Amino acid sequence: MKKTNPFTEVTPGLIQLSELCIKNSSIDPELYQKYDVKRGLRDLQGKGVLTGLTEISEIVATKEDEQGESVPAYGELYYRGVNVKDLVNGFAKEGRFGFEETTYLLLFGELPTEQELKEFNGLLTRYRSLPTNFVRDIIMKAPSHDMMNTLSRSVLTLYPYDDKGDDTSLPNVLRQCLQLIAIFPLLSVYGYHSYRHYHKGESLYIHTPLPELSTAENFLRLLRPDKKYTSLEAKVLDIALVLHAEHGGGNNSTFTTHVVTSSGTDTYSAIAAAICSLKGPKHGGANIKVVQMFEDLKKNVDDWKDQDKIAHYLRKLLNKEAFDRSGLIYGMGHAVYSLSDPRSEILKEYVKTLSLEKGKEDEYNLYSLVEEIAPKVIAEKRRIFKGVSANVDFYSGFLYDMLDLPVELYTPIFAVARIAGWSAHRMEELINAGKIIRPAYKSVASRKEYVPIAER
Repeated sequence: MKKTNPFTEVTPGLIQLSELCIKNSSIDPELYQKYDVKRGLRDLQGKGVLTGLTEISEIVATKEDEQGESVPAYGELYYRGVNVKDLVNGFAKEGRFGFEETTYLLLFGELPTEQELKEFNGLLTRYRSLPTNFVRDIIMKAPSHDMMNTLSRSVLTLYPYDDKGDDTSLPNVLRQCLQLIAIFPLLSVYGYHSYRHYHKGESLYIHTPLPELSTAENFLRLLRPDKKYTSLEAKVLDIALVLHAEHGGGNNSTFTTHVVTSSGTDTYSAIAAAICSLKGPKHGGANIKVVQMFEDLKKNVDDWKDQDKIAHYLRKLLNKEAFDRSGLIYGMGHAVYSLSDPRSEILKEYVKTLSLEKGKEDEYNLYSLVEEIAPKVIAEKRRIFKGVSANVDFYSGFLYDMLDLPVELYTPIFAVARIAGWSAHRMEELINAGKIIRPAYKSVASRKEYVPIAER
């Protein structure tokens, strides 16, 4: 008989108290319309409420027609004014890795020269190490089954190792951010290996990074027992990091970075808060759902080329009759993009190439077919105002699966990339803002008289 853990047990008393919370904390939905509350910081059309300005990145999802009205358009993404498609095509054409160059662009606002990029890579290499015994004393102690919790805890624990932890001057914050950018792969992979060892009884591997390798190469080297990977594997992972490095200023984790930074707190606290935001399945964990959905599809559709059978399965998803019964086709649609997500378009090309190397062309064709059919099926069931297309999560999970990356590291890989964007936004907030971010909440509670305890 399994013993109950008093520390984690949910008692009948807690259930009763939670019901009391629901009773006295549920707000009438009509009040949100009455007071014109922008729930989720979005208007009724789903467009984000303007809460700040940024020069770091821009998402384009609409254009003006001849009448001057905003209409859906094919998506574009710009980093510091540079189209991401041009950025990727540029370094890929020259046979270079691009994440470090992208990080430089996001942080400093301009593309580096060859010499500047060499010096920047040297700086990241210098910072790509952890404090003495940090792996043994911190990462290996009480390893979590969730790598995002491990990552946030590790970041917070770096604070006491920093003699200038509370110094928010820009040079010091830049130093802290560069160190975090450099060590996020180590924290993520070492956390995963510790989890495998202590919770699953697997062998423990702690490899050291090599200074001449890129972030993507070092990630694969640290992760794999034999430290081996192909050039295509590293190249495709590098592209994925570039495409996840930044995305506007309004996504949940980046906005969290701005909010927490505006309070004047330290870098470790601000970045740990962003990590905790990204962990949420509505933000950073969506590609896991895509992979799981496709596994269920493959079990229920015997012919992966039969469009009618695939469409039938997708309709069952929308009708809450298949997979997790959420009514969602994961990986389809985006809060901002309408006709296309440029990140998905770029990633799809490299995913196709990798699928040929891995002998998974049939699976790639299945993904491609679902991408084609899903918008039509969704249009049958729901009114489409701005278009539905595959988002970056649609292909990224399949990419990570082909790279034999464990599911536990899917979201940490997102963080390994997005720390570049978070760092740029933290510095932008420190440079430009003078007030703490404090949105308003209107109380709709009814007034009550205090009643002596004996009379309640």
